[in-house]
Amino acid sequence: MMMGTKKLLYGLALLLLFSVQANAQKKQTLTDEEQVQEAVTKEIDELFTSKDFLKARAKKFADVKGTMVFDVGVVQNGKVSTFFKVDSDIRNIDFINWMSDYILKHKFFFKLQKQQRYKIRYTATFE
Repeated sequence: MMMGTKKLLYGLALLLLFSVQANAQKKQTLTDEEQVQEAVTKEIDELFTSKDFLKARAKKFADVKGTMVFDVGVVQNGKVSTFFKVDSDIRNIDFINWMSDYILKHKFFFKLQKQQRYKIRYTATFE
């Protein structure tokens, strides 16, 4: 093969590789409320069992135990728009504020259709 052809094939192979990676990393667009509920629940479950969360909670609020029910508002790009504590037997206001900040900083790995937003209720138990 000629040198120019090899470079062209190599370039096309790289382009294909990068486009496949880009497609693999695109966020899925969810359209059904049940899908959104499942995705939010799954991601928050994973968030609350992550090393970062457990480490931060152990450092600041190791003694806080109980159950908290909250609503999470999710908007088009997967950002958390609202956090609202519905009920809780946890009375530590610093922990509740910390949880609110922690959730509000999270960005879900999915998108919604334009102008769509959902409010998802989640119950968390901290032991």
